[in-house]
This record gives sequence, structure tokens and C-alpha cells, in this order.
Amino acid sequence: MTSTSSPQLDTIRRYLVALNSSDTAGLVATFAPDGRVLSPFLGDMLASDFFPKLAQASSRSVITPIDLFASVEPATDGTRVAAYFRYDWTLKDGKVVTFTCVDVFDFAAGSDRIAKMTIVYDTHPLREEVGDKYA
Repeated sequence: MTSTSSPQLDTIRRYLVALNSSDTAGLVATFAPDGRVLSPFLGDMLASDFFPKLAQASSRSVITPIDLFASVEPATDGTRVAAYFRYDWTLKDGKVVTFTCVDVFDFAAGSDRIAKMTIVYDTHPLREEVGDKYA
């Protein structure tokens, strides 16, 4: 990761630290009050609902950041940041699942809190390996 800084990049760095430490309150705090998460497993949810559900399915997360990418959306003047990282996810049953993913974060113009996060990864191998851990 580069040493470039902006309020939005700093928010994503805090997000990754909170995800690594399984800090549900810290994760939710990086989002706007109406911030949303679009998850391959759970669909579209409020961040305040998504992260407690993730905590219920997890016992530990190890996040290894690979890179951050940022851009400004010309039409809205909002910022978009993509975080590429390795996720070593320990489920409640002790099973460890490792995969790389990209989380794409959208920020409203002038805001340093996440408006929307889209999670991108290949779910096929994970679903075959772990089943639906959110049921």
C-alpha cells in the first residue's frame, strides 16, 4: 500500500484495522448512518445490520492489505476507494477460509464516511467449502 493519504483513504485504513480485530462497532462507525453493504452472500443490507451478522458467523479475521485504489467520481464529485486484500476468515466452527477480495467503497461528496460498500470475490469455491454460514 502506498503512503498517500486522504480522509477517505484514512477511513478505509480504519475499516481494515477494525475488520482485522473483529471490531463490529468500529466497522459500523466508518459508515454513514444509512450506509449500505452489498454482499455476495447476504445481498443489500444496512451496514449496522450486516456487521453484527458477520460477527455471528465469525470467530476471527486476519486481514492482509495488498493495495488501495482511489478515484473521484466526476458526475457526483464523490470518492470511490477499492481495497484489495487477503482475508483469512475463521468461522465459528473453527474452519479457516482464505481468499482474496476487493471491497469497493463509495463516499458522498465531501464525506469521510462510507455510503456504500460492494464486496467482490468469487463465491463459488467458498460456498462449496463452507456452505451458507449465515443461515
